Amino acid sequence: MPSPKTSGHRNRWVVVVGGCILSALIFLALFPGAIAPYDPAETVARPFLPPGQGHLLGTNDIGQDLFSELVWGTRVSLVTGIIVSLLAVSIGSIVGLSAGYYNNLGSTALMRLVDLTLALPFLPLVILLAAYLGSSWRNVVIILILVSWAAPARLIRSRVLETVHQPYVESAVAAGGSDNRIIFKHVWPAARSIALVQLVMVAAAAILAEASLSFLGLGDPSTKSWGTMLYFAQASGAFLGDAWLWWVLPTGLMITLTVLGLVLLGYALEHRLEPRLNRR
Repeated sequence: MPSPKTSGHRNRWVVVVGGCILSALIFLALFPGAIAPYDPAETVARPFLPPGQGHLLGTNDIGQDLFSELVWGTRVSLVTGIIVSLLAVSIGSIVGLSAGYYNNLGSTALMRLVDLTLALPFLPLVILLAAYLGSSWRNVVIILILVSWAAPARLIRSRVLETVHQPYVESAVAAGGSDNRIIFKHVWPAARSIALVQLVMVAAAAILAEASLSFLGLGDPSTKSWGTMLYFAQASGAFLGDAWLWWVLPTGLMITLTVLGLVLLGYALEHRLEPRLNRR
């Protein structure tokens, strides 16, 4: 078992690495024009130029600068992850609190819905919904929210079930406190740490899922995201030649770094907010 000192040192490094990655990505998302030399939708050179000649990552099949696309794609991917995370965890928190605190038919029905959502295979479900709703960025966000809220709901409900049987909560109930007061003063603070960790983890999963959907052609082809870059790389045959080295590989690395940064931050948050984990 690692000592508390060793565990704390490791967590600090996790925070530093994850924080540096995310800080760089947030800067790219906020100020892409300061880094990208061209408009990502502008044709600036001949198609399939290799890196060099004023184009750090070369050009795509219609002569657009790939480095500019990569930088501008950071904004779309991060915004997608943030919106999906905020809404999915908010829904999951409401469902988890309600299903854990109230012991009635409604809470049972909510948990059956959670079980059903988690039991359905993720990728086929997402593909089916995307094919039905159509290809647009808004629809991708809606789909990812629909499939992402259930896991936070189950985790939060588990914490609520532990909390409602604590003596201080039972005392508040016996004293005649209202349900809303008990939930927000005693129950929610105990479950809040789980919601914060889930915000980060759901964002990572949403960014990866958006890239997967867009790569399969189920996203919005007019939106410059990392997933659409991979889709057009595949559609134009970049995987069959050397173009994958400067078109596919950097895009895949950006997705990987983003997910890694979020997972590291989630890990550090979990160990910081959940003292029981530090005693393992």
